[in-house]
Amino acid sequence: MTLSSCVQIQTEEDIVHARHIGREHAKELGFSSVEQSRIASTISELARNIVLYAKEGEICIEALEHEGKKGLAISAKDAGPGIDDLRLVMEEGYSTSGGLGSGLSGVKRIVDEFTIRSEVGNGTIIETKKWLA
Repeated sequence: MTLSSCVQIQTEEDIVHARHIGREHAKELGFSSVEQSRIASTISELARNIVLYAKEGEICIEALEHEGKKGLAISAKDAGPGIDDLRLVMEEGYSTSGGLGSGLSGVKRIVDEFTIRSEVGNGTIIETKKWLA
């Protein structure tokens, strides 16, 4: 299985492009239409954070296979300002952009595995995995 794509993120159009690729990969792997939408939402949130806070970065989407299970790895990487307080940004309802605050805590609820690393002044890396049920 060699589904793998990375999209440079700088604009709203890049977010739409990354969502489309993620949905297509999810469809090819056999995710339901509901799960395809959740995967697209995950990509939107991660990519939008790049545009809003880091100005540019990258979303990578890769097919996974582990112990007979299939899934998608979705990662977001930027060299932006980093996140000062990871605990705070992971709280339900937290938003600095005036949004609804589903943000990263919403992403964490959608996916099966979620890790975040951030260093102030050096950017953020978020890695997620969503397994096919």
